[in-house]
Parts: sequence; structure tokens; C-alpha cells
Amino acid sequence: MKYKVGMYGGSFDPLHVGHIHDIIRAASMCEELYVMISWCEGRESTSKELRYRWIYNSCKHLTNIRIIMIEDEAVDKETYNTDYYWEKGATDIKNKIGKRIDAVFCGSDYLGSNRFESLYCPDSEVIYFDRQEVPISSTDIRKWAIKNWDYIPKICRPYYTKKVLVIGGESTGKSTLVENLALAYNTNFVSEVGRDISEIAGCEELMIMEDFLEILLRHKTNELDAIKDSNRILFIDTDAITTKFYSHFLLNNPEEIAKCDELANAIIHINSFDLILFLEPTVAFVQDGTRSEIIAADREKYSNQIKQLFDEFGLQYHCIAGDYVDRFNKSKELIKEQLDIDTIW
Repeated sequence: MKYKVGMYGGSFDPLHVGHIHDIIRAASMCEELYVMISWCEGRESTSKELRYRWIYNSCKHLTNIRIIMIEDEAVDKETYNTDYYWEKGATDIKNKIGKRIDAVFCGSDYLGSNRFESLYCPDSEVIYFDRQEVPISSTDIRKWAIKNWDYIPKICRPYYTKKVLVIGGESTGKSTLVENLALAYNTNFVSEVGRDISEIAGCEELMIMEDFLEILLRHKTNELDAIKDSNRILFIDTDAITTKFYSHFLLNNPEEIAKCDELANAIIHINSFDLILFLEPTVAFVQDGTRSEIIAADREKYSNQIKQLFDEFGLQYHCIAGDYVDRFNKSKELIKEQLDIDTIW
């Protein structure tokens, strides 16, 4: 190794592939590399805990890296970019590391500014990495992550992935639309868990409380798993509010309904969606052997009841009618309009 102790610092808000390139190179040149995360509560777009996690999981195979968080009190980036905060930051870094820093690594955008030389020389050698090798910045990602998706490390992508929920009454084409949209956008989807469990029960009318509890838990778990490998957007078929509707529709015991509500409400309050598409019952009802004939007899009534639940929770949704082609085309239009995500990339 050329250097015993090295330091590479930044806010990493967020971490991007350019940072990782620099960390890999710096780590290969040092016996120990200290990666310093600068943070200030309320200033950054992502929490210090997330940024620590992102760097740790990206670089944990490099056993000579140590990650340290350095707090400052600058209210914004402009305030931080003053001599006072730079000097205080350098002092805090030196105190945290507690040993001579042989090399300080930074991006070439600081070349010629004398910023790092004034703070660390002559004790440390300042080494610049070419910022244009990976032409991205955290600012670019904060402005529009989707446009810069290829520069976002895999570990960070779930934070920026947009979630599109597709809801509606029975036999409105939710499952087919979700899968078709996932194919069109080259990404993942979360299928409706309730159908599989109702098939195990034999039919909807024979479902029990435990079935609804399992649906709620499995669906949320499936969402958490699917978003880890999604490409810009994740499509989700049905949610806890819809499960809440069906538990009220199919269960008779008030105590059992209350237990389902308790879990459903907890999940509803931690859920978040970037776009909700509500499919109107304007296509033919298809009986697959698990669907309710009671709902089939008055589809508009029960569709409106699901809408009412979403209204009660203050969630906005876009209604889509027409045939299957209309639904697919309108969904794409709304995704472009509301999320600025297209099938061109």
C-alpha cells in the first residue's frame, strides 16, 4: 500500500456510482481508508442512517474501510461552503480519525481551489480523482433520480423507486394490467395475494380471519422484497385497504373483523404510493371460480364502497374506464403525466 491512512469525505446525499469508483481506488491505495459522512439534521434529502447503510453495504467487502459520521450545524449547502465550516470540518475529521492522515482523496472539481491543500497539507498529500470519468453528481440525482437511474447503486434504488398501486373491484383486469405494465416498463410487480389464499379456502365465502391476516402480512412482505430489484417503478396489485374491504364483506364475527382492521390499519398508515389507478367495472365480469356472485350482481355498488374507503384514508386515485386497451394506454399516460416516467430511456 502506498499510504497507511487515507480519508475520503462527502455528504453522499445520495451515494452514487462515482463515489463508489473513488472509494474503491482510494481503498486500494491505503492500509486504512476512512470514509467520512458529513451530515446535519434537516439539511439533507436522505437520512444519515440511510447513507451509512448504503456505503456500508456497497463497500463491506473492502475490509480496510472505516465509516465515520461527522455532524455540522450549517443550515444549507451555501452556509457550509465557507471557511469556518470547512476548517471546523477538517478539525473534526482529524480528531475523529485520531491519527496522521497520509492521503486525502477528493474530486477534480476542487482542483486548483487550494481548498484541501490549505486544510490538510503539509501533513497529508491531496489526491484528485477525475469527476468526468463518471459524469454524475448527487445534485443531479436529487433533481431527478429517474433520469439518472444508471448512476444510482442498487442498494439505493428502493428509496427512489416509484410505486404504482392498481385497485378496483373484482374482475376489472387488475392482475393482467399490473403484469402488462411491469413488462412494458421492464420492472417488477407485486401480484394479489388474496387470490391464491382464496383458492386454498375453496372460495371467497369460506375464507377465515387468519386468511386475511396472512394476506395483509404476505402482501407487504412481497412489496418489500420486490422493490429491491425494481427498475425505476414498481407495480402493485391491490393493497391493505382493499383487503380491509373484503374482510368486512366476507367475515361475520365483529371481533374477527376488528382484529383484521387493527392489522390492516397499521399497514395502511405505513404504506405510501406515488400513483393510484382505480379500475372501473366497465369490462365483462369473468367468473374464475373464486369470485363473489353477490359482487358480480352489483359491481358499481361495491366498487364505490372501495372508493369510499380510499376517500376515508385521504388517498387520491385516478379512475380508468374503457376496455383493456384503454386501461393500458391511459395508465401509461398517467405514469408519464404524474411521475414523468416513460418507456423511452
